[in-house]
Amino acid sequence: MKLTTEYKNLLNRALGHSGQRPTKQREHVFSVLLDKRDHPTADEIYARSRMEMPTISLATVYNCLETLVESGLIRSVNFDREPTRYCPNLTQHAHFYCKESGEIVDIELSDRLITELKAVLPTGFVTEHIEIAYDGKCGDCDDHA
Repeated sequence: MKLTTEYKNLLNRALGHSGQRPTKQREHVFSVLLDKRDHPTADEIYARSRMEMPTISLATVYNCLETLVESGLIRSVNFDREPTRYCPNLTQHAHFYCKESGEIVDIELSDRLITELKAVLPTGFVTEHIEIAYDGKCGDCDDHA
């Protein structure tokens, strides 16, 4: 998996702004996340990473993920009692977690909705990020109930 020039430049800029430098491991982990945007866990990213980089360690994957989160390139996604998952979608969106299948789906949030959510904040409060998470059963699992 190779990063496109656009994503490689994004990675280099983001890491530079956070005082980090690009490494082949960071680039590889980032490319794994971009390749299949299914909100994988660190263990899943490790397994995928080893397919093309067999010498990468689990500790290195965790360190790369931490750096990518700190630099703002990916988001960590947490649900009750579940392992942390990682999302490269940096647009304003919510997540839906299906308790039956374990699948996490991105839910688009309109600019109008974001404006309405910010409007309910008390006077003087300023938001930097809104995080909305749903859980329940997806349509596929609900059909089989």
